[in-house]
Amino acid sequence: MHGEGDAREAMPAGLRAGYERFRRERFPSESVRYEMLASGQAPTTMIVGCADSRVDPATIFSAAPGELFVVRNVANLVPPPDSTTGYHGTSAALEFAVSGLEVGDIVVLGHGLCGGVAASLQGAGGGGSYIGAWVALLDVMRAEVMADSGLESEAARQRALEFAAIMLSLENLRRFPFVAEREAAGTLRLHGAWFSIAEGALYWLDEVRGGFSPVA
Repeated sequence: MHGEGDAREAMPAGLRAGYERFRRERFPSESVRYEMLASGQAPTTMIVGCADSRVDPATIFSAAPGELFVVRNVANLVPPPDSTTGYHGTSAALEFAVSGLEVGDIVVLGHGLCGGVAASLQGAGGGGSYIGAWVALLDVMRAEVMADSGLESEAARQRALEFAAIMLSLENLRRFPFVAEREAAGTLRLHGAWFSIAEGALYWLDEVRGGFSPVA
């Protein structure tokens, strides 16, 4: 059986240092919260975010442990409902958040300089890789962006598809019956947001107007 010294040596140095800071600086002030969370969780908001290491929902929203239920994947995509046998990780997390935890809000959080969106723009959706098959969800949106003569630069096309990916995910969310029923009943609200890494700024989607505006 391995001892404490073996565990310390096996851990990546950065993770070990971070854990030590957590135990030394953060845990003492939040120990009561963690003790309460040991009996269960009751987050009110679900975040569908990107796996990108630069865009951490808990950091952006200054969330304490237990406040957010987060699922992250490449390009913050929600796939459409699929009844076939398979590993539907995002859909399973969605079902648990809505039907099990009964969250009141779902936020699809996209961001600037998204690698998954860049892969789509580069035509990765036509490949047979895991990433290619995943970002193929954006193929229709990608075609619309590429056909828009008003988007002259690569950066403009990138941002346009990042916005479109968020709206596609919202559209797919509403295709799940358990989501649509709760939204219609007024017990669940859906939101879209986009985070600018360089600015550290959050933009919120106005679905009626169809645009993103910076949060003051």
